[in-house]
Amino acid sequence: MPGLALTATIALAGFALRHIPGVAVFSPMILAILIGIAFHNLVGTPALAKAGVVFSLRRVLRLAIILLGLQLTAAQVVEVGVAGIAIIVATLVATFIFTVRLGRAMGVEPKLAELIAAGTSICGASAVIATNTVTRAPDEDVAYAVACVTVFGSIAMFAYPLLPALLGLDTHAYGLWAGASIHEIAQVVAAAFQGGQSAGEFGTVAKLSRVMLLAPVVLSLGFLATQRARKSGQGHSAAKAPVPWFVLGFIALVAVNSVVTIPAEARSVIVMATTFMLSVALAAMGLETDIRKLKAKGLRPLLLGLAAFLFIAGFSLALIKLVG
Repeated sequence: MPGLALTATIALAGFALRHIPGVAVFSPMILAILIGIAFHNLVGTPALAKAGVVFSLRRVLRLAIILLGLQLTAAQVVEVGVAGIAIIVATLVATFIFTVRLGRAMGVEPKLAELIAAGTSICGASAVIATNTVTRAPDEDVAYAVACVTVFGSIAMFAYPLLPALLGLDTHAYGLWAGASIHEIAQVVAAAFQGGQSAGEFGTVAKLSRVMLLAPVVLSLGFLATQRARKSGQGHSAAKAPVPWFVLGFIALVAVNSVVTIPAEARSVIVMATTFMLSVALAAMGLETDIRKLKAKGLRPLLLGLAAFLFIAGFSLALIKLVG
């Protein structure tokens, strides 16, 4: 309970800080991990809180990702259209492969490269921490990856609204570009609606369709982790990679949300609860992060995050122009 109370308090602080002018552009999740890192490195995480912090990082996180399924429906995917979904899928796959391979060439640790790839190609911080359930990277890697997707997603959020006229994008194309390439859902909403109501709504739906791909990506990475462990000749326990059962829960709730109409009031409560639980999980991540270890990672992972950001923006734009 002490650790859970600490992570919940930090998450609430993240929500409270968004009332400060200029801070609202950042999601409570990002603010929560920053507060957690500051608290851990300036004050220190009490030993009494350790069990609750671990509980927040594992159980609370998994429940939050399952609840994300109630924000998606099959009908939303249909709205994006076959061409739109094809662009989103192709962009995600190409960005993930590009980032992992470039990371290998740059000498970035494979697990960290995978996390940056997931955060950039799917849905930012929530994708990073969901992917880490099978990647099993150190907490500092997770914090570094979250920092990367936050920095470059924020840059995109401010830069994209300046570009539609220059790039010759109509509202539909601009919304799709924002939804297919900007990192966080909140960042997509902020950027897409700058292009008008139609662009904002289409960009949000495109982004949610991209979030739906979190499930197959995590399941695939879990399968690959199992195969790698077996080939390396490790013991049975090592070869048995974690099965991300929570992803199946996520898929199940997408199905439920597609056939059952959830009242608007209940939906808003679910969205708020999900964001709060993700903030609690990221607060816990911050409380486990040592800045000295982050510094030891150097600049190469940050440059990898920059390259991934430029790739996803350019690749998705090229596909949108090509499809017309």
